[in-house]
Amino acid sequence: MASTDGSFRAIFYAFLANGGIAIAKGIAAYVTGSGSMLAEAIHSVADCTNQVLLFVGLKGASRPADARHPLGYGKLTYFWSFMVAILLFSMGGLFSIYEGVHKLQDPEPLDRAWIALLVLGISIALEGGSLLGALREIKHLRKGYSLIHWLKHSRRAEMVVVFGEDVAALIGLVLASGFVGLAAITGNAIFDAMGSIAIGLVLITISVFLIVRVRALLIGIAAAPDLIEVIETAIADDDSVVEVFNVITIQFGARVVLAAKVAMRPELSIGQAAERLNRLEARIKVACPEIGWCFMEPDVRA
Repeated sequence: MASTDGSFRAIFYAFLANGGIAIAKGIAAYVTGSGSMLAEAIHSVADCTNQVLLFVGLKGASRPADARHPLGYGKLTYFWSFMVAILLFSMGGLFSIYEGVHKLQDPEPLDRAWIALLVLGISIALEGGSLLGALREIKHLRKGYSLIHWLKHSRRAEMVVVFGEDVAALIGLVLASGFVGLAAITGNAIFDAMGSIAIGLVLITISVFLIVRVRALLIGIAAAPDLIEVIETAIADDDSVVEVFNVITIQFGARVVLAAKVAMRPELSIGQAAERLNRLEARIKVACPEIGWCFMEPDVRA
């Protein structure tokens, strides 16, 4: 559970921020008649729903293994993260574009636009705090790698999704502020409609990125390259091993399944070889706490 504490905190930060923001945006959208504000309100409601789903996924993934699921339920985080990305695409992106197109066809002047701008300003501050909280938790996971590298290679789907949602929300808020401001200054409601469409395009772009990333995890992917390197080095450095035939890893939620086939020194008896492999497994698990299952098989050259 300790490995997912940071995820729970990041999700909780995002849920609190988006809950308050959604209420404020909804009221502002009703008062001002702003399409951009309505799109942002729907986006925040969708984000709140998404955080609940991510929480459900993490709780489900922490269930212990049983007879039907001998490797546990770790991949539930991938399933719910994938669902979150789909909701961001549909409830967030597509609805925002629909609302913008509707407003373009029947533009309505904004009423008391300053209320919308005030709410958007407060929302930017709250969402920025949520993003900083997520970045703080991600920093512990990056292990010195750049943020871009982590986004490309991380197996923590829930954290990638939370980060993506926060970035999408901030970009959307900035866009909404700009377009609502233009609509208020010019008196042209078309700018407000354009803002809603622009927000939708941003949400769709980020949701597609999340869908592609989580899909790879959902169908099965090897452990992160740096972890594989540590594993292969540990095996190669063992003086009982004379050859490594193959090393297979599978990411299973926050844990990793490792299987390896190696050739042992020929003078070792079966009992001695088994004992050396057990020691090797123990060393690998100490070096790589993410490994939940380790299967080492001795073999001989063909």
